[in-house]
This record gives sequence, structure tokens and C-alpha cells, in this order.
Amino acid sequence: MATLEGTCTVTSVLVDSSFFVALYDKREAAHLCCREAYEAVNAPLVTCEACIVEAFHLLGHAHAAVDAVFKSIEQGSLEVPFQLCLHARAIGELMRKYRDTPVDFADACLIHMADELNTGDILTLDSDFKHYRWRRNRSFHLLIPLE
Repeated sequence: MATLEGTCTVTSVLVDSSFFVALYDKREAAHLCCREAYEAVNAPLVTCEACIVEAFHLLGHAHAAVDAVFKSIEQGSLEVPFQLCLHARAIGELMRKYRDTPVDFADACLIHMADELNTGDILTLDSDFKHYRWRRNRSFHLLIPLE
């Protein structure tokens, strides 16, 4: 189980909103690729509420997709260990650091979670993660190849 105190026995995999959208919307071009990546992961999946909100917004009224995300959380296959109130200063610093990229709030939360959980493994379709760094200089390991 992932914790934001930095102690976890199994390396977690971060999950971005773009992954949720492609995984649950069969019309998305990357749907099959995301499905295969999801089935191949054998580690705890972690995200933040900002990514979930962003995914729900992009999925619109796809009620089955929303239900599937909630079910994943309830069953424990998707963990949401992040609490902004504990990490607001760090998130603000990341948003200032990447102001020229620019980083959005959800991405800044994931970058910080990478630092806290000691993992750069991420399920995302967002090419900005090729440029972001965790622990100041570590590249993210994109589990879905981006072209």
C-alpha cells in the first residue's frame, strides 16, 4: 500500500487523467494500448483527486466509466493517498518551477507524489511528463510509449 510518508514496500505506479480517459472510453485512439498497459501492471496504482476530477470532466456523462473509477477505489485497486493540505507549499513551488511548460495542477500533484512515493513509473498519455522531473533530476518512466 502506498503512503505519502515515503515508506512503501512495493513501488507504486502513478496514474494520470489522460490514462483514465483512454482506458474507459473505447472511442479513444489509445484505448487498447491503455488496456494492455493496465493489465500488465503488477503494482499498486495511485493517483490524486485532481486527476480523477479532470478525468470525470473529460469523460463527460460516461456513467459506466465514472462507476468503474469509484469501484476501483472502493476495491483498493486504485489508491488516492494525496492530501493537498499537507503538500500545498510543494505543489505551489512545482507550479512556479514549471510555469513556462506550463504544468497544470493535477500534473504538479503527480510530480510531487513521485517524490513522496519514490517512483517515476506513470501511466499517462501526456507528453509533458517527458519534460517533468521528479526528485529534481529524475525522468519519469512512461509505461505507455508516446510517439
